Amino acid sequence: MIPIDSNDARPIYEQVIERFKMLILRGIIKSNEKIPSVRNLAVELSINPNTIQRAYAELEKQGYIYTVKGKGNFASDTAKLLPVYKGEILSKLKVICSAAVEVGMTEDEIANHVRDWRNL
Repeated sequence: MIPIDSNDARPIYEQVIERFKMLILRGIIKSNEKIPSVRNLAVELSINPNTIQRAYAELEKQGYIYTVKGKGNFASDTAKLLPVYKGEILSKLKVICSAAVEVGMTEDEIANHVRDWRNL
């Protein structure tokens, strides 16, 4: 469910965060569905529970999960999360496009690359 890539330069907790975001946004983890406990996920992934706790805390801060005291952690409403995530992606795309223009790429070049992004 949550693959950890030892070759990935990102810290493990960031990999866990990104994977949970995608599982929630794609509806693989449904809105209001209980997610694994910190302890269970730590055992499953063979990593320190503090790492999972840090990831869960960040996911909660970003609104992807919520905690019910005594019951566990649950996925938030995807319908509210998806527009926010799309906005974040578009903001990043604007920064990248601005940098491309600054180094001399034309709008047509950028648009062609965006249209053909899978072959980059």
